[in-house]
Amino acid sequence: MGLHSAQKKHFPLRGIDGVVQLFDAELRKSEPDLALLSLVLGFVEHFLAVNRVIPINVPGVRFEPLEPDCPNSCFPTVELGMISALYERFTAQIRGAVDLSQYRKTASGSSRELVKKVSDVIWNSLSRSYFKDRAHIQSLFSLITGTKLDSSGVAFAVVAACQVLGLKDVHLALSEDHAWVIFSKNGEETAEVTWHGKGNEDRRGQTVAAGVSEKSWLYLKGSYMKCDRNMEVAFMVCAINPSLDLHTDSSELLRLQQKLLWLLYDRGDLDRYPMAMGTLADLEDQDPIPGKESPLTIHLKAVSSAQKHYNNEHIYPYMYLAGFHYRHRDVREALGAWAEAAQVMQEYNYFREDEEIYKEFFDIANDVIPTLLKETAAAAESPGEGGEGADQEHPKQAAALSALQDPECFAHLLSFYDGICKWEEGSPTPVLHVGWATYLVQSLSRFDAQVRQKVSIVIKEPEALDDDDMSSDDPREGRRRGPRRESKLDEQGPSPPDGPTSPSSQPPPAAAPQPKKIGEGGGRRRSSQGLRLGDADGKPKSPSPDSSPSSQQPASPCPAGPVVAFQSEKMKGMKGLLCAAKVNSSAIKLQLTAQSQVQMKRQKSTPAGDYSMSFMKRQRKSL
Repeated sequence: MGLHSAQKKHFPLRGIDGVVQLFDAELRKSEPDLALLSLVLGFVEHFLAVNRVIPINVPGVRFEPLEPDCPNSCFPTVELGMISALYERFTAQIRGAVDLSQYRKTASGSSRELVKKVSDVIWNSLSRSYFKDRAHIQSLFSLITGTKLDSSGVAFAVVAACQVLGLKDVHLALSEDHAWVIFSKNGEETAEVTWHGKGNEDRRGQTVAAGVSEKSWLYLKGSYMKCDRNMEVAFMVCAINPSLDLHTDSSELLRLQQKLLWLLYDRGDLDRYPMAMGTLADLEDQDPIPGKESPLTIHLKAVSSAQKHYNNEHIYPYMYLAGFHYRHRDVREALGAWAEAAQVMQEYNYFREDEEIYKEFFDIANDVIPTLLKETAAAAESPGEGGEGADQEHPKQAAALSALQDPECFAHLLSFYDGICKWEEGSPTPVLHVGWATYLVQSLSRFDAQVRQKVSIVIKEPEALDDDDMSSDDPREGRRRGPRRESKLDEQGPSPPDGPTSPSSQPPPAAAPQPKKIGEGGGRRRSSQGLRLGDADGKPKSPSPDSSPSSQQPASPCPAGPVVAFQSEKMKGMKGLLCAAKVNSSAIKLQLTAQSQVQMKRQKSTPAGDYSMSFMKRQRKSL
């Protein structure tokens, strides 16, 4: 069965507005046609980014200028004949390969065997050998015309194929770097349908339960996105790749993506899709549309969405926010957002498959932050051209000049590294090596001793845990790599007020202002953190009466500067070095690159602070 008459009447699609109108019509339906929309986007992307022959026409394809006075800005006209032929070829391929009568229909929905069969059909239709990470192979257009798909494209194709077969319970599941499918009633069942990373391991048909239980970032500890049909449309829009080469993007594709994301955003279809909101905010920052919300507002909504819907266990909303502040040279806010990302990251274990997020943090720690601080230091050393008047005319520049004198910036830097060190603890794969240490010393040295000494560092020693204390309402909480985080929260009690932190802690849904420590976020995860003060309902966590003042390092009752609570053993060991009058680079490097704690022993008689260290041979990572 081909396209319906209601779909055909939109063709031919002329220009960006024609494509947007088709998407708008499909999104108003209970079941937007994923195959049709993916073929349209793939067709447009192919002729604007892959085979960009504008303005020379190719057989069967016409190009029209987007603007009358700009002939170089052209857009391919999407004809019904070509799209209809591709659509019928895809649907015939799926229906011809899958005989639904051979698979049992369960009361709760589709069976695992049927989902596995559909993934086999998509898998077997791919070319045997091609570069899996190349650009522009994410759509069904690439599958039908070139028999190539990237990893997430395979998962999307399986969902689209299931829709063709009438399997309405099969949907796309997304983490921040992987895709699989969910099916059955309320999406209770999961199934791998594609590969991940450089390997081509065949996990198809398996559940993702193992990845969730081992607390790897790849599966977000179960806080992944369970898409509905409109979110699956949003996924294909986010997957648009406008790049022509390493340095050039297609302006037409960028505008198309921006308008489609605004369509989805205004309908509320991105409310549970933080990364899509981050993509939209970046597009708005690059080329704003008059009358729309500001990029910062959208970024903060993305952070709020991750906190509200996904236990604050997503990393990229903070990365997008930090990138925005970095581009605008808001040093304190950028460092604060990176610190928030690291504090979320500390709740995971690092596995080899998490290499993408490792690369992100590695680049931030060893390139982006050192460069930002270097540029700030250079600006501070250069004499101002306009004196005080220049500061009044350029408040952002004045803020950048004072960033290295701001103890909050230093506190955010410490919080960032504390999260990275905590991430490494209990992980089967080391994170830190001497390359990290070199740039940590460099970044620390940008701050004068007077500034560093204004930051108060709070240390909470681990407490002995009974076996009964390991219970939790979350079944994953039994697999701890260290002391329960609730004990850290109880210890800190009410924290002294300090200056404003990252804007990521100020979304509209947040509760009334309350004193907080550096790194505190506006949302709450299921497991409390020492740097956050709310529970899952947004209510403040009251201090525990069992808190012992002796468990903290002596500190003034009301410190004048910001307060940082260290949770990682490495940063606790460096407390004295970080605020010393002179940065002892050798000692810091030795401490940061020391063998990490790999596994915690859960022993009833273990005294507080007595960690069992399991030493492993550290593998060198190339810079």
